[in-house]
Amino acid sequence: MTGDRPYDIVLFGATGFTGALTAEYLAEHADPGTRWALAGRNRAKLEAVRDRLAALNPACADLPLLHADTADVGSVGELARTTRVVITTVGPYLEHGEPLVAACARAGTDYVDLAGEPTFVDRMYLAYHEEAVRTGARLVHSCGFDSIPADLGVYFTVGQLPEGVPLHVEGFVRARFAPSGGTVQSIIGMFADVPGMLRAERDRRRAEEGHDDGGRRVRVARSPLPRTRVTGGWTLPAPTIDPQVVARSARALDRYGPDFTYGHHVAVKHLAEAAGMVAGAGTLLALAQVPPARSLLRRFGVPGGGPSEERRARNWFNVTFVGEGGGRRVVTEVAGGDPGYTETARMLAESALCLAHDDLPDTSGQVTTAAAMGDALIGRLARAGLAFRVRSTG
Repeated sequence: MTGDRPYDIVLFGATGFTGALTAEYLAEHADPGTRWALAGRNRAKLEAVRDRLAALNPACADLPLLHADTADVGSVGELARTTRVVITTVGPYLEHGEPLVAACARAGTDYVDLAGEPTFVDRMYLAYHEEAVRTGARLVHSCGFDSIPADLGVYFTVGQLPEGVPLHVEGFVRARFAPSGGTVQSIIGMFADVPGMLRAERDRRRAEEGHDDGGRRVRVARSPLPRTRVTGGWTLPAPTIDPQVVARSARALDRYGPDFTYGHHVAVKHLAEAAGMVAGAGTLLALAQVPPARSLLRRFGVPGGGPSEERRARNWFNVTFVGEGGGRRVVTEVAGGDPGYTETARMLAESALCLAHDDLPDTSGQVTTAAAMGDALIGRLARAGLAFRVRSTG
């Protein structure tokens, strides 16, 4: 039983920038009595992190330090067997993530990460979902800005609409932030192997075809919306994992109705800004196909670094949702501070604390934040400072 294990939560990757922010959040906000530890491959760096945490919370002076390295399968397996929940910030996940997912699936250990890489998430589903169902492990990917605001924001919006009717929700993302080095590496890796991403998506779709959906239908809207209905600007398709995550939540939860559609967009105020974003994405996609250019790009996105606290304090995000169904229309909002680092660390830590301590639905296998934690995680994040609010109804 996982309840007999020495730790409630182990954080793997605390010596990186986002990992250190997650450790700081746990040091200051973990539920009383939480038994947690740090894990990594460099003990000296872990000790330095622990010293910084002790300055925030003297109780962290004796925080356990565990050795784990994704290149050492035995150490990762031992890590998974010692705790009820594992947090990992060690990416890019396509390169470093699989050993820990495999270990958690085998050990019945709950797992959370920041993966925004569709190929990784699909491959992990194909390889480990069934084993995690058997052992009771909850494998919850994308527990940061990818994809909690979208996933829980849609879940919150659906809760304001009538039950048992077709529902349509559109999400509009606005933000000011700089992507992390790990995020840049993930984007480059995704763009470099588009065929591999499409194959993994196809294979997953085939594997899921036999699952009973009760006749319900879930779709991701692909039609463009050139002008937003709520922000007075322009929209672009958002090339993120968010729509897939929302769709998986909708398939898992009957509350989304018999026929659910979701559209996901980046919202900008000016047409020139939209054109610049399209040009930049196209250039990055083209360069990622050329090995020498790809190597050069990777030098500009080395994981581990990040902006100062002062700069992060100026960043923000806002996701507006327009939901319609059963003759009712509702506009909701999820908003917070710096999405790339500060809020991502908060979301990741609260997801792990929620799995460790809260009374949750009975789920297992690869599951989404909405399906696994839903109202409990919204409550935690709202108490932690994220806004979940209804702006208008009609």
